[in-house]
Amino acid sequence: MVHERIEMNPDIMGGKPVVGGTRVPVELILRKLGAGMLPESILMDHPRLTHDDIHAAQAFAADYLADEDIVYG
Repeated sequence: MVHERIEMNPDIMGGKPVVGGTRVPVELILRKLGAGMLPESILMDHPRLTHDDIHAAQAFAADYLADEDIVYG
């Protein structure tokens, strides 16, 4: 699936997925959300981000996990 807001470039953050035009990794956004941080607080920490960028990070992660192989015991 194509995610227009998320980019991967080996010259930016070692190729990790980041929000386009920033150096903010998808992983960082997800970790902050997982720790209970509200999107508004993330936006205050990273003023170049938007609510749509946070949603794009979540959608990217969901699509990535949907393509993972499931291994049972």
